[in-house]
Amino acid sequence: MTERYAVVVVGGGTAGLSAALVLGRARHRTLVVDAGEPRNAPAAHMQGYLSRDGMQPAEFLATGREEIARYGVELVRDRVVEVEKGDDFAVVLAGGRTVRARRLVVATGLKDELPAVPGVAERFGRDVLHCPFCHGWEVRDQPFGVLASSPASVHQALIVSQWSKDVRFFLHTVAEEELSDQDLRRLAAAGVDVVPGEVAELVVEDDRLTGVRLAGGAPFGGGTTHARSVLFVGPRPVPQTGLLERLGAELHETPFGAYPVVDPTGLTTVPGVWAAGNAIGFAEQVVHAASGGYRAAAAIVGDLLMTDLDAAVQA
Repeated sequence: MTERYAVVVVGGGTAGLSAALVLGRARHRTLVVDAGEPRNAPAAHMQGYLSRDGMQPAEFLATGREEIARYGVELVRDRVVEVEKGDDFAVVLAGGRTVRARRLVVATGLKDELPAVPGVAERFGRDVLHCPFCHGWEVRDQPFGVLASSPASVHQALIVSQWSKDVRFFLHTVAEEELSDQDLRRLAAAGVDVVPGEVAELVVEDDRLTGVRLAGGAPFGGGTTHARSVLFVGPRPVPQTGLLERLGAELHETPFGAYPVVDPTGLTTVPGVWAAGNAIGFAEQVVHAASGGYRAAAAIVGDLLMTDLDAAVQA
């Protein structure tokens, strides 16, 4: 027989585990389906989460899994490949299992598509970073580089100047004339040096970033190398919204991709389907994801209760 749950949570990162914790404590039979691909896996630590500052992401998630298990929440390492909506939801897993759920929480997050510069992917989460609020304190006062991916990267170059006064903004594939006069004035006021020219590669010595090398323009087959020990990049966020799209959820376009339209609790335009964490936006940090999962779960508890009470009244 097909197993039935009150709620299936798709995604076992912070948002999904937070939702599962609240649902388990509310005595709802809950299943978390987790593919084991958290966005912050490359990072050695997470910061800015009160009482958990500096904790390893893997340790944080392991603790969360232990906590939900105390309340009878089940977790399976698998991937949801399809959901069929009827009176409830038929959730099909890659491993061949099908379960049914009255409500869904989609916490599938997003993936970071990194610039195709040799060395960037290999160093990401170590000395190639994207969020100064996550890692700025740990690398403060070091020589920073910022790799432009669009004129909007000016904002990142300005923000990171809060953590170092030695910042070079590598325009890479962005032409200097694409920057506005206001951009250039702000960069100058912040003490950020603008470096035109395409970046060819990162220089790594003894497993440490030591420089950013430009393409061409120098003898011996290489370009000018700028000594840098930290490089900030702006990955292209790729929201993992395929499941929501197949369910017919309305999306809205943002500069960081298309995300589902949700109400303040995370309810999408599909009845019975909530979303939380990076599934609803690029800027959801771990602390936001935990809060979003909590809100979604609390809303689901009330929704299920009122649905059952109304059915009993009408019977």
